[in-house]
Amino acid sequence: MSVPTIGTRRPLPILTTDQVSGMKPELADVIEYRKSGLSLNWIVGCPLDCGYCIRHTFANFEMKVPRRLMSDEEAVRQLVGHPYFRAHHTPIQLLNRATDPMLPAVKPHLFNVLRQLDDQGLTNHVLIITRWRVDSEDCAILNSFRHLRLTVLVTHSNIQDERIEPVDSMIAAASLRTLYEHAERYRTILYWRPIVPGLNDSPADIARAHELSQHAHATVFTGLFYRDEIAAYYEGNGLPVPYEDTARRKIMPEQAEQRILDAFEKDASWGPLFRKTSCGVAYAHGEADYNGHYGIRELCDICPPEQIERCEKAWVKPGLTAVTQEARALGATGEIEVTERAIVVEGLDEPPRYSLQHGFGFQCHDRAKPHHPRQHGRAPIGWEAENGPSAA
Repeated sequence: MSVPTIGTRRPLPILTTDQVSGMKPELADVIEYRKSGLSLNWIVGCPLDCGYCIRHTFANFEMKVPRRLMSDEEAVRQLVGHPYFRAHHTPIQLLNRATDPMLPAVKPHLFNVLRQLDDQGLTNHVLIITRWRVDSEDCAILNSFRHLRLTVLVTHSNIQDERIEPVDSMIAAASLRTLYEHAERYRTILYWRPIVPGLNDSPADIARAHELSQHAHATVFTGLFYRDEIAAYYEGNGLPVPYEDTARRKIMPEQAEQRILDAFEKDASWGPLFRKTSCGVAYAHGEADYNGHYGIRELCDICPPEQIERCEKAWVKPGLTAVTQEARALGATGEIEVTERAIVVEGLDEPPRYSLQHGFGFQCHDRAKPHHPRQHGRAPIGWEAENGPSAA
């Protein structure tokens, strides 16, 4: 099979050392370990202006023109040489926090990095999240990668308030259909987010998601990250404030979730629906969830039976000795516990916890930030935990 041409657009300029030094250190650090994978972000800057964008927390929302922090080749070297990277195992995310990977000036660099990873024969999961335009030529390139387990997640919210989301959701809907129609080696997911009560959870919004679910290998629904910096932007620009409080976890109130699940349960024509990103990705590729969510059994009550069977077969409770050895090597302090639901540790930030989680295929939680039953690791706003109101 011939390899499609990636394109000859002029490469994005690389920021100078002085320009990079003026950024928040977290933004200048191109690799971040997130729950869905080791995240590589060597390009920053986005013109799409979504009001709830995580870029607010990196203090670069006003950076509208994409620029590179380093060459594509250096980005790949840093990724595969990272202490947490494990060939064929560690899930990877590309350009998911500071730009949209399918912007015309950005996607040649995305495709270049994908090509370099694929040429190394790596079979890692690779997640790409976009709300922008994808055409059939892009699909041909995405289908050309022979080894990577590639998933394109298309963000679609149907938010109509242009002050909050200036990008027409019809763009994402068209991209989703195009991706699904042309999918051969990659998979595509309807990323229905962020769902905000009273803003985009009406019966019409749910019906729209139902229709789009027919054009995806799976649908994942989730709520809003509402951090202090995002709240300040809303208030400073006179936007309708969605919640009185902010939270470190995504906010998805119980009643909003239930309206979605009621619609899903009443109509068998929905495509497969999942609460967690890795669950949808794993299902789309016919694999067990790499985050070990099967240990949190109430998460599985909407999963297809065949997926539950896959996850059950793959889910193995690790031994305390092996977990303790690896957790201590990563810097864990205090008691280490392995329950029927999760590894529970103290003294570890998110990156080492995710390393343990992906290494064992078993949930790993911080004892100081417990996951309460039924909340599914979400913020407590809009929820009553089984043991009463809970803290974030």
